Amino acid sequence: MAEPEQPQIYLITPPEIELARFPSMLDRVLRDHEIACVRLALSTHDETALCRAADTCREVAHGHDVAIVIDTHFVLAERLGLDGVHLTDGSRTVRKARKELGPDAIVGAFCGTSRHDGMSAGEAGADYVSFGPAGVSALGDGSQAEAELFEWWSQVIEVPVVAEGALDASTVAQLSTMTDFFGIGDEIWRSDDPSAALGELVAAMR
Repeated sequence: MAEPEQPQIYLITPPEIELARFPSMLDRVLRDHEIACVRLALSTHDETALCRAADTCREVAHGHDVAIVIDTHFVLAERLGLDGVHLTDGSRTVRKARKELGPDAIVGAFCGTSRHDGMSAGEAGADYVSFGPAGVSALGDGSQAEAELFEWWSQVIEVPVVAEGALDASTVAQLSTMTDFFGIGDEIWRSDDPSAALGELVAAMR
């Protein structure tokens, strides 16, 4: 029997980035590891700051032939030459984003812990559905996307699934046969050596 394919890495930027330092950090991670996609997940709503960050990170990502999407702002995605959008409101704006961006753009949806919302997003045309936090987190309302959700999804639904949020080596090892992607962000950017920190999580998948 063939071994199941190892999940791919979906890299998430920190909520705040320093343009003098972050692009070189991102470049090293993309150079050292095979990354499927980068998500620009900034907390700012300042359009100028978003555009500058998007231009810089797009240049780095596309230099490695890696797709890059932006959180929420699908109007900016096309204007800035990005590859798509990651929606944070479940299935609610999937159809609208798909209509705006066209059939070739990446449209993903974060659906928290809701199986129903994930199915609705898939039916509305999402390219992937993301659930989280997959690990135990003190943030938010304390809810967690349990392993059973990923196991059920991987067995029943064809839309690719992303596990993200509060990931550690043990959670990665547990979910590696049940998810298509791991959305990894703060878990590595808090480290002095993000590339090495990612390497440890990748090793836990094997």
